[in-house]
Amino acid sequence: MTKITVKGLEIGTGAPKIIVPLVGKTEQDLTDEVEFLREIDFDVLEWRVDHFNQVDNIDAVKKAAAKINAVIGHKPILFTFRTANEGGVYPASTEFYVNLNKQMITSGLIDFVDVEVFIGDSYVKEVIALAHQNNVLVIASNHDFDKTPTQEDIVSRLRKMQDLGADIPKIAVMPRSTTDVLTLLAATAEMKEKYATKPLITMSMAGKGAISRVAGETFGSDLTFGAAKNVSAPGQLDVKELRNILNVLHRSLA
Repeated sequence: MTKITVKGLEIGTGAPKIIVPLVGKTEQDLTDEVEFLREIDFDVLEWRVDHFNQVDNIDAVKKAAAKINAVIGHKPILFTFRTANEGGVYPASTEFYVNLNKQMITSGLIDFVDVEVFIGDSYVKEVIALAHQNNVLVIASNHDFDKTPTQEDIVSRLRKMQDLGADIPKIAVMPRSTTDVLTLLAATAEMKEKYATKPLITMSMAGKGAISRVAGETFGSDLTFGAAKNVSAPGQLDVKELRNILNVLHRSLA
């Protein structure tokens, strides 16, 4: 499997790297949140721009991104507009979604962009091509807040993301039973052992799925999400506790 290195961070080796979400609604909220995160131990900052109340103003988005960079640009920055269909807070057309991502890809202000794989293959390929032309890495994603698909379906979705050219495939699913959590973990292991050529992100959401957020080094998920000031999805663990658990598990596997 090919490792990815961005701003000195190696993804695809060792303990899973921690992504922390930024979900401020206003520019001042974002500034306060980023200042708070300066003192937190994490690896990648995810700006969930769908929470931003000026997301429909690209100049305001770029201005806010520049301010975020000024404070914490030494860490990789992941730009994510999560659509309402997959758990986001701002309803938007596909055209709006694609244009926003393209504008930010060419801005020089981000290191990763999240692209939802089911917006359509042609859009996904278009965004991935532009991202790679601008040295931006792509996380292709899919979120199911209702259920956990079959193991075969999870693996199929991850393989599709990889085949479309994404740098990191990601899937998040909702467990309705303990067996659902095992399904996600088994799918992760199958993908990692049989098909993955790139790092992965997988998780089972909510409290029932919390084990999946810490067991990545065993089953094959290379990044995980932790909460510092705010959460962006159900089941995210406190980032300090998450780091401690990941370190303990890493030492046991050494």
